[in-house]
Amino acid sequence: MMNKTIRIGTRDSELALWQAHTVEKKLNDLGYKTEILAVKSQGDIILDKPLYELGITGIFTKTLDIAMINGQVDIAVHSMKDVPTALPIGIVQAAVLERANTLDILVHKGNLDFLNGEGTIATGSLRRQAQWLNKYPNHKVVDLRGNVNTRMQKLQESDWNGAVFAAAGLERINLKPSNYIDLDWMIPAPAQGAMVVVAMADDEFSRQALNELNDIDTEVCTHIERQFLKTLEGGCTAPIGALAVFVEDDILFKGVLFSIDGKQKIEIEKTVPMQEWKKLGFYCAKEILENGGAELMTAIKINLKK
Repeated sequence: MMNKTIRIGTRDSELALWQAHTVEKKLNDLGYKTEILAVKSQGDIILDKPLYELGITGIFTKTLDIAMINGQVDIAVHSMKDVPTALPIGIVQAAVLERANTLDILVHKGNLDFLNGEGTIATGSLRRQAQWLNKYPNHKVVDLRGNVNTRMQKLQESDWNGAVFAAAGLERINLKPSNYIDLDWMIPAPAQGAMVVVAMADDEFSRQALNELNDIDTEVCTHIERQFLKTLEGGCTAPIGALAVFVEDDILFKGVLFSIDGKQKIEIEKTVPMQEWKKLGFYCAKEILENGGAELMTAIKINLKK
């Protein structure tokens, strides 16, 4: 059976291809044959509208989901933070790879004086926008779309002071410049820095192969963060941050929900024994919803429909 070729579906951006080749190498090292097939997602094609306006959950994953269901590819590799919390029927999470850097970073033009006054920052993420405006209410945030290479180029050609990126993406393709600062105060997107591989539920061969790549610690932490996101009913667009980390025999969780303008902030921080991980995201989200989060989520949804 090892002579079966596992067809790996991916987006065609440099970062997506890097991720697919990483999975390919790991499978090859285990003795599996593989082939990479790249497709363009709607999220890569439609660059003139903010993500939340497109109204499609999983805009970066939908094309590959269809390719899998149609039998064109066997597995698909994604940045886990782009993947909706509810997978399509018939598709399952087969492996979460060991997590990379979870931080957001600010790439700037070499001058940080604007942090003490007025400035313009670019990001396509409502989560980053809300957290930036919460900390720097005098700043302006503009929309920035495209893959990391496109966004980096747009930043260089603009008069913006800087743009926010996930550190992991830039590090993976050696695009992280020297002029950046870590935004260690910014809570990352749920599952930021993690890669996930999905397969068809009935594809025993691919699922067994991928099971050998799974990193259990990353699987647990991303499960907590995505459960928090799902319970808040936040799609990939709502201003929600979540991070779970192991601290010896405990798990430390930080979760946050913002209004889009960054003026309202509801946060939670909890440390629990490791064995209580399965429902941690759920209980933390319920606490946020009971502390004004339910009204805030309603307001966000109304705002996004305008």
